[in-house]
Amino acid sequence: MTWYLLLIGLVAAERLAELATARRHAAWSLARGGREYGRGHYPVMVALHTALLVGCVVEPWAAGRPFLPALGWTALALALAAQGLRWWCIATLGPRWNTRVLVVPGLPLVAAGPYRWMRHPNYVAVVVEGVALPLVHTAWLTALGFTALNLLLLRVRIGCEDAALTDGGRLRAPASVPTAGSPS
Repeated sequence: MTWYLLLIGLVAAERLAELATARRHAAWSLARGGREYGRGHYPVMVALHTALLVGCVVEPWAAGRPFLPALGWTALALALAAQGLRWWCIATLGPRWNTRVLVVPGLPLVAAGPYRWMRHPNYVAVVVEGVALPLVHTAWLTALGFTALNLLLLRVRIGCEDAALTDGGRLRAPASVPTAGSPS
């Protein structure tokens, strides 16, 4: 379990790096007239993501969950791939990426990187990581609980982001990305 605890510690450190990046990016956005949306759900999101990391540690320890190599190594590969996708999103959006919903008026939507193929690729990373990270050490209750609550939160979050981007009349999916309710 020592290696798993190290992994969770590294993910926690990565989250702190995300928050530092988000703070810098928020200053950039606000200096350019950026407007924040969805403040109400942000504390819930922080609490849920914190609970994921706590559950990843507590469940395997308290329930005596074993490391199952076939599941654990596969889940680790998926968790690492999710991190790669997350940082690809951050790099693609540059200073426009944030953990908060901040929109700078007049900037066009980004249609590069993973945004060429989907509207919310960062949330794909969040969903995959939320399932995979706990399963590295068979914390299936944490994976199920986080996933269920996260799907509810993502409905709110994605709705908030779409509304924020529509507020400026800019929400346009790349031609290859089907939007909700459109024929595929």
